[in-house]
Amino acid sequence: MNYHQAIKRHWPIGSGVTEAACKTLVKQRLCSSGMRWKATGAEVLLNTRSLIQSKGRWEQLWTNILSGKQKVDL
Repeated sequence: MNYHQAIKRHWPIGSGVTEAACKTLVKQRLCSSGMRWKATGAEVLLNTRSLIQSKGRWEQLWTNILSGKQKVDL
């Protein structure tokens, strides 16, 4: 990893941001009391949750779907 470039671009270089994202995206949603998930269901949920939690990505997805740039498998 080029730490100098990462710092210059204000990219996170520590594990704290990654750990916080895991807690926010995964732990809070999948690990509540009594919840059980199969891998497929958890994957769909986390993909959707990450799009919603990432600024502008949910809107970008729907713009691409509506314009035909993104294929949707139902």
